[in-house]
Amino acid sequence: MINSSWKDRATEAFTPNYRPAPLLLERGEGVHIFDAEGNQFLDMISGIAVSALGHNHPKLISAIVEQTKKILHTSNLYLNRPSIELAELMCASGFFDGVYFCNSGAEANEAAIKLARKYAHDRGHNERNEIVSFVGSFHGRTFAALTATAQPKYHIGFQPLPEGFRYLPFDDVSVLEEGITERTAGVIIEPMQGEGGVRVPTPGFLKSIRDRCNEVGAVLIFDEVQVGVGRTGHVFAHQFENVEPDIMTLAKGIGAGLPLGAMVATKEVGASLSYGSHATTYGGNPVACVAGKVVFEALSEPSFLANVTARGEQLMVGLRKIDEKYECFQEVRGRGLLVGAELKPELHFDAKALVGECRNRGILSHIAGLQVFRLAPPLILDESHVDTALSVFESSIDKLMNDFSPVA
Repeated sequence: MINSSWKDRATEAFTPNYRPAPLLLERGEGVHIFDAEGNQFLDMISGIAVSALGHNHPKLISAIVEQTKKILHTSNLYLNRPSIELAELMCASGFFDGVYFCNSGAEANEAAIKLARKYAHDRGHNERNEIVSFVGSFHGRTFAALTATAQPKYHIGFQPLPEGFRYLPFDDVSVLEEGITERTAGVIIEPMQGEGGVRVPTPGFLKSIRDRCNEVGAVLIFDEVQVGVGRTGHVFAHQFENVEPDIMTLAKGIGAGLPLGAMVATKEVGASLSYGSHATTYGGNPVACVAGKVVFEALSEPSFLANVTARGEQLMVGLRKIDEKYECFQEVRGRGLLVGAELKPELHFDAKALVGECRNRGILSHIAGLQVFRLAPPLILDESHVDTALSVFESSIDKLMNDFSPVA
């Protein structure tokens, strides 16, 4: 547990918008993290799907250190090699022709929303300004991204929100014809919802959205901030269904721990992000971009993504075996190393309690809503790590099932 003085200092120094667990983390090694008292934890959340290569990865650290000896920042008044080289690697891996670098997923989604409207404007369709998103989505905390996030709990206290947003039910083909119209500038959707409960759409749903966007002339935006960059076992999550968007947003794992986001687009659509239309001082930071290069070089190795797929399957099979014994999960779902186990509503404990019990036993995990136990470990996880995690999950559930005092 954290030394009380550090907790008190944090309480005094920070605004109260976070409620961190009582751990003061100091160092990491591979898939493990150590707190200030030397306690070891198996990291099964990786900073919310960020530390894709784990902690203290030799190649990653070496690249970052070498770049810090050269130059830390240039701004976009000038060019720097790492940003160009990373953009080239990225363009070689997907449908897109152009990259806009920023610092976070919310920033990437703001840029995508602006680009969708600008693209319509450039074609003389000023009435085409509506942005469509889906219930349960999460697109960020800045104003447009917040408004696109179709979860009312995040909107409380921030109204009036920007106009021109519409929400449709997730994974319901029947609403697309009426919900996506000639007034729609862009449709934004996560190919698999993360914060909304690790929800995987029915095969064909993404294609139906693509087809409807084509019919009405709207651009399709895939928000892959959490599910992209190898997380699902493909470089990009939409590759599961072989459906391509016009715009895609990335962050989290792309920087492997450094702040880095990106919006990418086809050449035709991306051309509307014309000179002076959008910018960020820190975008394309050379230190962050050398980290991104290491990540994309790792993704180019077939064995890397094969391991993500195998470990994800091992994890889900193991969780389902736990459910056979304890009848505790309503559903285990996910792709690759983004897995959600939804607890049955009749249980006397929730996902937060399970996270707390696992933490007490040396495993870091997270929630996605009150009832979904979420796992998003580093992509370098091996078979023995999954075995260890499953053993802890089972012992934690066993305790909670037999303890009517939920863990705080």
